[in-house]
Amino acid sequence: METKIAIQGIKGSFHHQVANEFFNETTSLNECMSFESLVTSIKENNSQKAVMALENSIAGSIIPNYALIDTNDLHIIGEHYLDIHMNLMVIKGQKIEDIKEVHSHPIALLQCAVFFKQYPHIKLVESGDTAETAQRIKKENLLGIGAVASPIAARMYDLDIIAAGIHTIKSNKTRFVILKTQNKEIPKEQINKASIKFELDDTPGNLATVLNVMNNCKLNLTKIQSMPIIETPFQYSFFVDVVFVKYKHYEKAKKILELMTTHFKVLGEYKKGEQ
Repeated sequence: METKIAIQGIKGSFHHQVANEFFNETTSLNECMSFESLVTSIKENNSQKAVMALENSIAGSIIPNYALIDTNDLHIIGEHYLDIHMNLMVIKGQKIEDIKEVHSHPIALLQCAVFFKQYPHIKLVESGDTAETAQRIKKENLLGIGAVASPIAARMYDLDIIAAGIHTIKSNKTRFVILKTQNKEIPKEQINKASIKFELDDTPGNLATVLNVMNNCKLNLTKIQSMPIIETPFQYSFFVDVVFVKYKHYEKAKKILELMTTHFKVLGEYKKGEQ
């Protein structure tokens, strides 16, 4: 059976670019217009794997996606870092003075906020996907409206890039994770990164003790994200990424942390992506 990959957005999106780079050019795609529908696609086996953005070096963590992975019992089986190049594109023949509105995904607009401050006449409008906006502008021949999207979207939908590289911080990377409904993907010898989630009792010093265990077990903490637990005000879940040289060090830490924390859960064990 052909493996189908669910992406958020359509062909020409950054998710599409990651699918091409992580898998291959001939990958069969399921285009999903929301992260919720992406999750549904793999839960119902319409897709076997999915690509999901999780954090950006400028805009920060996409916190709802952590919750989607957790509540739907999905597993991270890989990660991919993508250099993000934001470009303002329009129907051919227009100049920036002709543009009244620019539509794009809210994260994309946030990453280009400083650029658009130079053009107060342009109204910024949030949309569901970068590439879908570019496609719509071309399909409906929308004059006076621009899209912020990738160079691949400009090529696919035959638009002019009138301002390239408009993201505020030029070193702009997004971390994407590859998801499945099951966690068995690669042998232990290749695994050097893990994503875990746990909760802690409200006892002073608890988190410091947990972090100390990780350090003693030779784990390098690369990410910690707290999320409030809705049912219990001022209590938090912690989503943590760790990297390690030897799987046995991680395995030892995991056994200790399972005893020290509540609701301990492994979200994924995989090979660290190249940054």
